[in-house]
Amino acid sequence: MQIGKLTFRSTACAVACAVLLAGVFAASARAEEIKAGDLVITQAWSRATPGGAKVAGGYLTIENKGSVADRLIGGSADVAEKVQVHEMGMNNGVMTMRPLDQGLTIEPGKTVKLAPGGYHLMLLDLKTPLKQGDKLPVTLEFEKAGKVKLSLDVQGVGAQGPAGAHMDMKGTKM
Repeated sequence: MQIGKLTFRSTACAVACAVLLAGVFAASARAEEIKAGDLVITQAWSRATPGGAKVAGGYLTIENKGSVADRLIGGSADVAEKVQVHEMGMNNGVMTMRPLDQGLTIEPGKTVKLAPGGYHLMLLDLKTPLKQGDKLPVTLEFEKAGKVKLSLDVQGVGAQGPAGAHMDMKGTKM
């Protein structure tokens, strides 16, 4: 069997090589993991914005591996005047969004996901549009872990999750 310029002596060898290459490419597509005290932050991403947009959302997953709660209280980014922690939800059939003035608690042993339609970072008064493929530097501020620098991987305008994330048929991350 021949793939490109590579020739394989058996189908089993070709399949094994294909699986190995797929694993290498999938590993490179995964978002970085940031450790800050007892917190582990993964899957940090955002969506590209159309020109003239003044707001954007930031999404990520925070796992607390410690024995004490911590709280995400805000953040900053050079591209925005403010970075706030927000919650989106339904109230009597009306979608609402509000800042969490007291921050977002991450209980010990728990994982909190900031995702479209729920908890998220709100980047306010954008100075420039976010472009797909960019890495957007952001500094998060936690009550105990302090300031944590990371980058949001900017996905396409309609993205539902970070690049390389495996979704089931309902769009839920597996």
